[in-house]
Amino acid sequence: MTVATTTKPRMEWIIIIYMALIHIGALFALLPGNFNWQAVGVALLLHWVTGGLGITLGWHRLVTHRSFQTPKWLEYFFVFCGTLTCEGGVIDWVGLHRIHHLHSDTDPDPHDSNKGFWWSHMGWMFIETPAKKDVARYTKDIADDPVYQFLDKYFVPIQMALALVLYALGGWPFVVWGIFVRLVAVFHCTWFVNSATHKFGYQSHESGDRSRNCWWVALVTYGEGWHNNHHAFQYSARHGLQWWEFDQTWLTIRLLQALGLATKVKLAEVEK
Repeated sequence: MTVATTTKPRMEWIIIIYMALIHIGALFALLPGNFNWQAVGVALLLHWVTGGLGITLGWHRLVTHRSFQTPKWLEYFFVFCGTLTCEGGVIDWVGLHRIHHLHSDTDPDPHDSNKGFWWSHMGWMFIETPAKKDVARYTKDIADDPVYQFLDKYFVPIQMALALVLYALGGWPFVVWGIFVRLVAVFHCTWFVNSATHKFGYQSHESGDRSRNCWWVALVTYGEGWHNNHHAFQYSARHGLQWWEFDQTWLTIRLLQALGLATKVKLAEVEK
């Protein structure tokens, strides 16, 4: 006779401590000596550079979905900008996002929204997820690239180097706002795409999952909130498909296209 046993998933304590320290660091912005408008301006600028150009345009639309092409040097620049978000290594990020689309809102989806808002927002990162073992299968196009390997491995030292630059330019206020506050803001804006846009908003297209178009997520993620559109047409460089669905990243891609720096731009069938 055998006795059934259950094995609890292993907690990712390094990630838990890492996230806790960054959020604690952001609380120092509440101290009067750490506030000035220049520091806030630095945080807002870096939010766009890292979250907008880096994650939304670079890691997501360019690399994960290959919805357009750029010269390799420009691709590396956008990937570097995304590295400055400290959302983990680019290879793991791309692989997990591709797995998410393949299994959206089913058990293999690492942040399956059926498990609740907290889980899809950030809880899934705090335990060992089986999807991580499959990342190599879905990142063969970038895994052997030495630039990707370097940025994937050294994203924390790169962030520390940025902190030193900001300290030299503006002291601790620049570090607190330009690193900690900005990282927390970019983290949660990005995570809202996994959580809020699978719970709030409307569906324009049949996508086979719970993805929604959510205007306020689109505002804080430079156009990523039109998530149902994206899940229905994953290859499309444009996510805001209606005139009222403002998509700042699509405007950036159009600018790159006009400059000859974005080619083979893919669009949803409804846009052609």
